Amino acid sequence: MLQNLLLVQMHWQFLALLSLVCQMLILTLAARKRSETWQQDCRSCLECSKENGCLRCSERLFLFLNRDGMSHHGSCLHSCPSGHFGLRGKDLNHCMKCKAPECERCFSKDFCTKCKGGYLLFKGKCFKNCPDGTFPKSTDCVEGCVFSSFGFWGEWSPCQHNGLSCGVRWGQQSRTRELSRNTPEETDALCPHQTESRKCRIKKRCPKDKRKNKRREGRRKAQKKLKLFGNRTITEPPWRM
Repeated sequence: MLQNLLLVQMHWQFLALLSLVCQMLILTLAARKRSETWQQDCRSCLECSKENGCLRCSERLFLFLNRDGMSHHGSCLHSCPSGHFGLRGKDLNHCMKCKAPECERCFSKDFCTKCKGGYLLFKGKCFKNCPDGTFPKSTDCVEGCVFSSFGFWGEWSPCQHNGLSCGVRWGQQSRTRELSRNTPEETDALCPHQTESRKCRIKKRCPKDKRKNKRREGRRKAQKKLKLFGNRTITEPPWRM
């Protein structure tokens, strides 16, 4: 009976010793892993500490502080993570947090360039629903009609300059884009017809018949002036008066 009690006691002592050895091994491996991680984190740093990681980065990298409660761990990154933007300074480049929590990427603190899922981007802000007068398109809200791409362009208008189709070198011509018949009728009020214009070349010289008509008009005007002036002596051609 006494031998059995001694065997049981030795067995429990062996298990306790084995448990202690395992705990020491786990702690040793964890410390080694932290040491390796710290050394890897400090590879891109100019200045580093075991407690807080990177403290200073090279000129091309950004210092990102990963906060955990009251403590933080610094890393030197080529680009800032989601929800942050890079702010370059004279002595140090920082990763700053975007102000809006729904902003995935931002150009500055208050200007988003990409929104998180479920939000639409419009003029640097993220919205659940597009503002009035705008329409959802992919991940953005756009001003103008989303159905306009389904329309068709008409023919170009004649090339003119201030109503003249000849006698000048350059003019303008335009064309209109109307909605397709397949688009819903309620979009007509939301999607006005689009118009575009372009520069065009005009014939420099007018046809001879048009010049003849101008000369005839000039002679008629001269005859009217002769009637008005009566006996007055005219020293210049009537069409120059």
